[in-house]
Amino acid sequence: MTTVRITQTRSTIGQTQAHEGTLRSLGLGRIGKSAEHKESPELAGKLRHVAHLVDVTPVGGKGS
Repeated sequence: MTTVRITQTRSTIGQTQAHEGTLRSLGLGRIGKSAEHKESPELAGKLRHVAHLVDVTPVGGKGS
């Protein structure tokens, strides 16, 4: 399973509370903050929801 680094690139000003909540669940909340997560279907859904606010880069990991 690979790991991805998610970096918030845009502000949540003007976004819905659902978008803000999704970013919080990813461990983000301000521009420039990053978090690493293992790929999963749940993560893919969250990233689709806030794709316009974040940048995703693969980091690798065990089993890749």
